[in-house]
Amino acid sequence: MPRFAANLSLLFTELPFLERFEAASRAGFKGVEFLFPYDFAVGELRARLDDHGLQLVLFNLPPGDWDAGERGLAAVAGREDEFSRGVDQALDFANELGCGRLHAMAGLKPHGAHRATYIENLGMACERAKPCGVDILIEPINTKDFPGYFLNNTFEAARVIEEVGASNLGLQFDLYHRFLMEGEVEQGLKDFAHLARHYQVAGPPDRGEPFPSDMDCANLFQMIDRSGFNGWIGCEYKPRAGTLSGLQWIEDCGVTLEV
Repeated sequence: MPRFAANLSLLFTELPFLERFEAASRAGFKGVEFLFPYDFAVGELRARLDDHGLQLVLFNLPPGDWDAGERGLAAVAGREDEFSRGVDQALDFANELGCGRLHAMAGLKPHGAHRATYIENLGMACERAKPCGVDILIEPINTKDFPGYFLNNTFEAARVIEEVGASNLGLQFDLYHRFLMEGEVEQGLKDFAHLARHYQVAGPPDRGEPFPSDMDCANLFQMIDRSGFNGWIGCEYKPRAGTLSGLQWIEDCGVTLEV
């Protein structure tokens, strides 16, 4: 079965961020992901990963002013220089932390997101990331949680990947976002699994644990496994109660945290 990574920005929030690494390891996770590392010293993060035997599998490029509502810069016209600096910063962290995948958030249409900017910026990011052995990922995100987000359709993501034409550009396939925006998650896996470099999961409608939810996550995990995917599924959900008590979904879905 696929490997599951704890998203430390959403799980174990009962604890300060740097203490979540140990909590994830104790719970049985071997991989972690999070939104952003930039508020922490890279050496401190490296030590937490090493001390607890964890692999960092994904984080996001700098998103602009997150607290002011910005949600990425990859497609935002007029912010190309800032995006370029963010690529360099993210690659520095990725190289130090041994992380091979970076998510380039597109940004919001009301903030000036445009397709031509998106294509050009992604091409530049992939060119810089390739010598580092790093993949750049794009993710369709639902407009209920992120109103105005530029990329919210899996087919359009596939078109962007084809147009950019970089071997290290891939799809970050979030099952929850797909369910809310397009439905037909099983069909989406059939159509786009060949582009997926990373998956994420949460249970609709409330973005809670994968089980119980409105998706048959047990079946989806089996489909991902049968596709030959050998990467990670990020557990990017909001626990309905405590993180540890919510991990019952693992057994209910017939999967394991063992690698």
